Amino acid sequence: MAGSASVVLLLDLVREIAGMSVGNDGGSVFRKEYTDLVRRVSLLTHFLEEIRDFKGESTPLDASTSCSPSSSGSWCSDLLVSLQNAKLLSFVASSFEPANSSDEGKEIASQFQCVTLKLHNALAKIPYDQFDISEEVQEQVVLVRAQLQRAIERHDSINSRMNLATLTQSTDNDINQVSKGNRLTRSWHIENSGSGSVKEVTESLETVSGSNSSKSCIVDQAISNSNEVDDSRKDNPAKTSLEDLKKSDAVAIPDDFLCPISLELMRDPVIVATGQTYERSYIQRWIDSGNTTCPKTQQKLEHLTLTPNYVLRSLISQWCEKHKIQQPTGLANGRLKKSDGSFRDVTGDMVAIQALVRKLSSRSIEERRAAVSEIRSLSKRSTDNRILIAEAGAIPVLINLLTAEDVSIQENAVTSILNLSIYENNKGLIMLAGAIPSIVQVLRAGSVEAKENAAATLFSLSLADENKIIIGASGAIPALVELLQNGSTRGKKDAATALFNLCIYQGNKGRAVRSGIVTALLKMLTDSANGMVDEALTIFSVLASNQEAKAAIVKASTIPVLIDLLRTGQPRSKENAGAILLSLCKRDPENLSCISRLGAVIPLTELAKSGTERAKRKATSLLEHLRKLQQL
Repeated sequence: MAGSASVVLLLDLVREIAGMSVGNDGGSVFRKEYTDLVRRVSLLTHFLEEIRDFKGESTPLDASTSCSPSSSGSWCSDLLVSLQNAKLLSFVASSFEPANSSDEGKEIASQFQCVTLKLHNALAKIPYDQFDISEEVQEQVVLVRAQLQRAIERHDSINSRMNLATLTQSTDNDINQVSKGNRLTRSWHIENSGSGSVKEVTESLETVSGSNSSKSCIVDQAISNSNEVDDSRKDNPAKTSLEDLKKSDAVAIPDDFLCPISLELMRDPVIVATGQTYERSYIQRWIDSGNTTCPKTQQKLEHLTLTPNYVLRSLISQWCEKHKIQQPTGLANGRLKKSDGSFRDVTGDMVAIQALVRKLSSRSIEERRAAVSEIRSLSKRSTDNRILIAEAGAIPVLINLLTAEDVSIQENAVTSILNLSIYENNKGLIMLAGAIPSIVQVLRAGSVEAKENAAATLFSLSLADENKIIIGASGAIPALVELLQNGSTRGKKDAATALFNLCIYQGNKGRAVRSGIVTALLKMLTDSANGMVDEALTIFSVLASNQEAKAAIVKASTIPVLIDLLRTGQPRSKENAGAILLSLCKRDPENLSCISRLGAVIPLTELAKSGTERAKRKATSLLEHLRKLQQL
């Protein structure tokens, strides 16, 4: 039908955009905007695949929710238009040459803002409740919408702070020039690859933006221009300290980089419940003083969780690097500022550590071997060493060494990262440096020791909730399941610990099931000699709340094994077996009948009398469900 055809068209567009790449030279100016847009669009692939395959009794691909492009006001046509323009903009941006005029660059930047807004609005119109979308995919769409919303809010925040007089002066001429004709058509050199002429590209982009959106986007660009660097400072190779920066008007720190409380450049930005970002130490001190409102908006904080703002931290880092400014650091004169605003004395030979870090990049393989071995040893000894090694800039270099062909270097590098991750603040630095893909590669193809420590590192990093999502989406789970099945004894235990922690996040449970975790866990339950029965039961107890996992557990004939453990297992095993059976049987008469036929009543009755407190509660609840079933 026409609707289904349009979903296929949407899917083709998303895949085409996801497959685009920035050239080595062209597009470097807009590399971040370009890659962000491509990455966000590519996350919609699974969502559109599920809509395409949806077969409900009353399919939403007709009538009022028609997916035909000609259907006025339909969600599908809006999404189609926004994706078409995202594709065109991506093509234009990837072909832009830095040598072109700054005016052209400004207009491309403005169009990125407009396309972001259009894409966000199109996703907001989709009738999600009419499709049978899996929880994992729903979370991906929520993630995309949140990312787009934050991008829009960043532009709005800048816009709201611009002086009104400057706003008027900065935009009138630009708007007039755009109304006379888009300047981009005069000098973009785009090879025709079936995407239309340059004129068609720019006209299409203007159509999607509309006159009001174009004005808003140009305004945003005019605001960003007020923060440009004086060219004379770019030529100075020496880095400027923040104190020098405050005394000079040469470089204006973007307002978004300043903590609203301290008005200082942020080092560890975190997001509170209202969506506002603060420097961790200052907002933590605010909360610890008994305050439950957002300092900036005065709204009540629904929760007090502080979520690391990795994107902003990365932008601050890039900005400091671009303008040759020393980044803010928590370490000064041997003292580290903690999250509560207090200080901790840090002891150690920073000069020696910096020399070691430099040797990590030596051309001599012997020097690299010796340096990474020493870093591993130092990072194991104390928290102070972990702080100093990270402050010396070792983390990105160690991540590069994860792909080294030398087995010893790779083993020591991944173990060093594991040791460094024990210190909480280093977790964010490791994630920010993009370590996960390389760690997963070590997990797949490294030596026995390297695989073990790669799994342990993923567990350590996954202790932060936001990292569970990133690690789960990285391909780590299939590699961990493989290690769980075929690794060394220690490797299996490290994999089990990491998988348990990752599967706390709902979206990772389906990934684990599809990776074959149920078969691996069942084998662990039936092989008591491996000593991992408790680990298997603990992971099963987390998985059993997920419908896909629940179906796979039952299909694998796990219920008889669990009932046998109720009879013969250790107290902890009996407790977990009872909890899993309860999860499997809740609101499921078929599974209840199954455990009744298999003789679960007697061991459950015994457990309700003499088990642990938790085991008694689970067994009593399950017996009550069985009693109600018999009364039907």
